[in-house]
Amino acid sequence: MLVLVLLLMSLATPSVAAADGLPFDDTTLVVADGAFRDQHGREVVLRGFNVSGTAKLAEHRGLPFASTADARSSAVAMRKLTGANAVRFLVTWAWVEPEPRRIDHAYLDRVTEQISAFTDQGIRVYVDFHQDLYSRYIFNRDSWYTGDGAPEWVVRAGGYPKESCGLCAHWGQNMKNNNAVTAAVYDFWHNREVTTSAGPIRIRDEFHYQAGEAMRHVKSRLSAQAFRLVLGVNPLNEPYAGRYDQGQDSVAWERDLLWPFYQQFRQRMDEAGWADKPALIEPLVFWNQNVDFFAEPGGFPAVPALGSRYVFNSHFYDGAAQSGVLKPGKAGDGEYTTAFGRIRDRASALGTTGIVSEFGHPVAGFTSDKNPTVLKAMYQALDSRLSGAQWWAGAARSGPVLSGSQWHWDVNYGRHHELMNDNPDKVRTEGDAMNDEHFSAVRLDDSGNPVLTVESRVVDRLFPRAVAGKTAAFTYEDRARDGSTVLSWNKIPDTMPAVRALVGTGQFGVLVWRSNGVAAPTELHLPSTFAPASTTVVSDLATVTGLPAYTGTQRVSVAPEPGTPGVNRLLLSTQTPGLHFALVTNNPSTGSPAAAQAELAAWATATFPQ
Repeated sequence: MLVLVLLLMSLATPSVAAADGLPFDDTTLVVADGAFRDQHGREVVLRGFNVSGTAKLAEHRGLPFASTADARSSAVAMRKLTGANAVRFLVTWAWVEPEPRRIDHAYLDRVTEQISAFTDQGIRVYVDFHQDLYSRYIFNRDSWYTGDGAPEWVVRAGGYPKESCGLCAHWGQNMKNNNAVTAAVYDFWHNREVTTSAGPIRIRDEFHYQAGEAMRHVKSRLSAQAFRLVLGVNPLNEPYAGRYDQGQDSVAWERDLLWPFYQQFRQRMDEAGWADKPALIEPLVFWNQNVDFFAEPGGFPAVPALGSRYVFNSHFYDGAAQSGVLKPGKAGDGEYTTAFGRIRDRASALGTTGIVSEFGHPVAGFTSDKNPTVLKAMYQALDSRLSGAQWWAGAARSGPVLSGSQWHWDVNYGRHHELMNDNPDKVRTEGDAMNDEHFSAVRLDDSGNPVLTVESRVVDRLFPRAVAGKTAAFTYEDRARDGSTVLSWNKIPDTMPAVRALVGTGQFGVLVWRSNGVAAPTELHLPSTFAPASTTVVSDLATVTGLPAYTGTQRVSVAPEPGTPGVNRLLLSTQTPGLHFALVTNNPSTGSPAAAQAELAAWATATFPQ
């Protein structure tokens, strides 16, 4: 089936290089054989950020950036600072349809322009119809909290009670404690009919209508090249029931209300010209929580196999670490491998691939000291389902590398001017300007230049952009710094002294893959700390210190990534089917690459039997 899918793709889609890339930078992805794959059959990993929390505010009228120029400079900065190859792009129903049955095409034009700022950099985009606590219009002008999502006219037609969360310590508690929020969300899922100036309208049906119109507009305005870089659509951010019907539980709610909603959305995608792109669907938001107050069963255990037209799309935050009480210490080696392993397992059980479309930790506030360790542990869990201590002995169980987009990328961080709930007496300028959050991985310095708010070694990391075949195992030791402490969780075993000597104190990654014999190479993003001239690759393909520029003939080489200059990728050409390995390190040590190659070859043969 995979061969047939790829053949059809090659016939239907011209081989167009993305954003000044190389001939094999094909711009169409499908879900096949449990992974995102390009038309060469390469397994593609997507890494990047959400752009951006600003879209949840009224300040820039529901757009991630104040202008298209800001979006373009952000896209360039994201490529240079992190090597990101994908973003989750937020849009909001309230701005798409500000009045019943009136689509704001001017807003969608600006959305399309800002999407193009990222596709011009060769960055893939998936669109997210975002909501938090249903709508900003649920909340009073003097409320402690706010939301985003549904238009004002929908909320007013609902006639909901005065909102109050009581003594809530976190804005998310409104999902279960705020009677106005829970009533409005319940009405959405039950497709309540309300009276509007355009006549009677059913709420959920109207959401589908506006989403279909938005998708149709975006497709019509994007160039064919840019639209091929659009991955798909996240139909709704963080779904939850509001309240359950009598006798209903969370698993039944997913099956009876959430899954049919996604099927209807899938139909709208098809009608709008997005039939060849997946819907990236989220389960009940509480399904993979590590705080008992929020946790509920979910993850679509009662839903049939999703297949290749859907992607299992989950979020993960360490609520216990954010509380500062439930987990007072910092994250450690393997902290989140179980939680992210659950995401892999659910995707596999549902017959598709997985993506973690939100994860992160505050960059300011009383728990921000945990940020370097929490982020390191989350990226570690995206890379492998094993801790660093377990990886070498258990690498055969490492599992597929997960795609993910960190929350979030907001160049306006700390510079907002948001009238909270439209109240001129509550102007928010600090942090994300949304419910006292501080998550942006970027800010502008005093000169107006984008700079990271997080440890650069955590977010600019070695990862397999495209694997010619199937990943058997991957790990990356980023040597991230927590203050003056270097975090080294992956210890090369004593039985591999030559590998240890070669790596020394440098950063390193190991990829093991089974090649399918395609002509296009395996690619890994090279972080900015991996200068091509001093990078060493030890592989069964070749052993090289100082990477030669790609000409199409070498087995190991370096080439620019699409987009802004100065971002590089390692290319490993493997046209022979079979097991391959590569160790990549930036340590210019005096160790013996040949001895390291012999140790790695023996380890790979013993660990990954044919």
